[in-house]
Amino acid sequence: MKSKVSKFAFCVMLVAFSSCWLLAQNDTTDKSKSDTRTITGCLSQGDSANEFLLTGTDGSTWEVRSSAVSLAKHVGHEVSATGVVSNAMAHNMKEDAKDAATDAHMKKDNSEHGHMKITDLQMVSESCK
Repeated sequence: MKSKVSKFAFCVMLVAFSSCWLLAQNDTTDKSKSDTRTITGCLSQGDSANEFLLTGTDGSTWEVRSSAVSLAKHVGHEVSATGVVSNAMAHNMKEDAKDAATDAHMKKDNSEHGHMKITDLQMVSESCK
């Protein structure tokens, strides 16, 4: 009798552990998707000396800052910027809602606006298209 109880307890623990492991894997995948983005577009000066605006080739706009990269010397250039999205969870929810609207045969609005801290920047062209 004790052997059957031990086997049952082991099975219950195995199922619980597997469920927790699968949930942890999903959280990691979603987090990595939402935290970092690479946007290609035109960089312009923002409202303050340390704030810049990146207008993506897809029509999206991003208020960007950086302590790792000198953005000022790339104003007026087309750049490819990689950075961490501020409030990534809320930003992803907004994107998911837009994707759902597109799936429902509504026109997708590319007027996406977000905030990002740039960690890497590559110049694509010395002028914007």
